[in-house]
Amino acid sequence: MYERSSGEELADRLRSELNRYSPGEKLPSSRALVERFRVSPVTVSRALARLAADGLVVTRPGAGAFRARPRAAAAAAGDTSWQEVALSADGTADLVPRSVDASGVVDSLAAPPSGVIEFNGGYLHPSLQPERAMAAALSRAGRRPGAWGRPPVEGLPELREWFAREIGGAVTAAEVLVTAGGQSALTTALRALAPPGAPVLVESPTYPGMLAIARAAGLRPVPVPVDADGVRPALLADAFRASGARVFVCQPLFQNPTGAVLSTERRGEVLRIAREAGAFVVEDDFVRRLTHEDAGPLPRPLAAEDPDGVVVHVSSLTKATSPSFRVGALTARGPVLERLRAIQVVDTFFVPRPLQEAALELVGAPAWSRHLRSTAGELRVRRDAMAAALRRELPEYALPHVPRGGYHLWLRLPDGLAGESALVAGALRAGVAIMSGRPYFSAEPPAVHVRLSYAAVAGAGEIAEGVRRLRTAAGEAV
Repeated sequence: MYERSSGEELADRLRSELNRYSPGEKLPSSRALVERFRVSPVTVSRALARLAADGLVVTRPGAGAFRARPRAAAAAAGDTSWQEVALSADGTADLVPRSVDASGVVDSLAAPPSGVIEFNGGYLHPSLQPERAMAAALSRAGRRPGAWGRPPVEGLPELREWFAREIGGAVTAAEVLVTAGGQSALTTALRALAPPGAPVLVESPTYPGMLAIARAAGLRPVPVPVDADGVRPALLADAFRASGARVFVCQPLFQNPTGAVLSTERRGEVLRIAREAGAFVVEDDFVRRLTHEDAGPLPRPLAAEDPDGVVVHVSSLTKATSPSFRVGALTARGPVLERLRAIQVVDTFFVPRPLQEAALELVGAPAWSRHLRSTAGELRVRRDAMAAALRRELPEYALPHVPRGGYHLWLRLPDGLAGESALVAGALRAGVAIMSGRPYFSAEPPAVHVRLSYAAVAGAGEIAEGVRRLRTAAGEAV
């Protein structure tokens, strides 16, 4: 059988047989390949598409697949060294030179090599994604009247209303902008709230993608330490005074990477401190829909408790669905909303209407609540499996906090280790991909950490095997 994901195994088999055919010669028909290899037509289609992407096969609708002719010799490489001067000169007048370092983001987005267990992923494993519900939603959305027309630039009114209800409090649909996922929303928010060269306060540690956004915009991230109860208010106040910042970006619920939840006592303090500093709080509520079944009642978003427009709220459906289901929302109150809207329109015009219609169909279907319940149960099982395996296999690694939401654990490594980069490289050689903790800090880290995700793997068995492989790598890194 050759039913592996995306037809990769069948593509490998066909690749090894291509020399039987002359350039331009037709390959066996899809029906013949289905019968020969006892696979589905979908698997054959995926295998041929893979070979076509590699330039080995040419497919012609209605005619079949043909072995590709040899490519012409590549043209001599041009001289692009001038760009080094141009790109450097571009930032000479900037107070904070812009830098685009996406390494921390790419590490979590890149698919590891075949056979490597994915502890570095930031999205749900396909087995946890609501694929049938999303497919049904897309199908129904495509039949909606006007589904392929131009949507309002702010987003469909019904979808804006749904996001407003999810936040609660006095938030209305008029204060919501539909965005192309959370990353896009964060980019718009930082561009709207801080001019190039300005400081922006960030939690320490924090999400590398947000740090990349800030630096690419020429902003200067200023770290504010967090503990088990979230950001430390006294240090936040000190940072506002010392830096003159007018923006603070935080994740109050199951913070990435620590998993901390901003305590009840600190929530009001954070809003008060920001208000007194004349500053905005960008609330990245990225994982509210990935709580575990033992989480209990969740605190409301900060935006639901903010009548004065201090909070700019970011949320998304992506984490709870699929990396390709990029629908999110920006919520704000007051004059800043128009600035957010203007920047989003300039950048993207609008989120494609079919995707917005599909989001409405998905969240309005009974399958949505069932999906959230089943995911909450499965994430708890995986979290407990990983925590137990770490305590058994790597008891010297500190696991100070096991969160009841999200999809990862944050480990402090023991003193005497050769370094987290050595552990990350050794883990990959041992067959498990993990995230270095260094990209999560905007300044020097106080200790060596790694982040392990349990959402992107197949289940508890793969988690146990991955931790065993990590134990092997840890032994080599000492």
